[in-house]
Amino acid sequence: MRTKNVVGRYGEDLAARYLSSHGFAVLERNWRCELGEIDIVAREGDALVICEVKTRRGLNYGSPLESITYRKLTRLRKLAGRWLQSHELRPASIRIDIIAVLFDQNTAPTVDHVRGAA
Repeated sequence: MRTKNVVGRYGEDLAARYLSSHGFAVLERNWRCELGEIDIVAREGDALVICEVKTRRGLNYGSPLESITYRKLTRLRKLAGRWLQSHELRPASIRIDIIAVLFDQNTAPTVDHVRGAA
């Protein structure tokens, strides 16, 4: 498995544990369709939460949050709609959250959760 894939999987695992420990119910991970992939689909109360997870091993290429573009947010909104079409859930609300995971070999990982990014 490529290093990028290992790092991404590690970040998604941390993000899922973070969400669960903060009262979210993780419904699905790595859901795919022809439009792309949703990293984590979760529920917080009556809200459906589409989570994009960005993981970095340092700040050489900027923070994980800096990699989220308008184009990516637009795609996540379309993916949320497609996910709802393929499931029987009718949530009271839907939001897109970003979870940024930053780690290196010398420090414990940090998780930054941005609610309602789009």
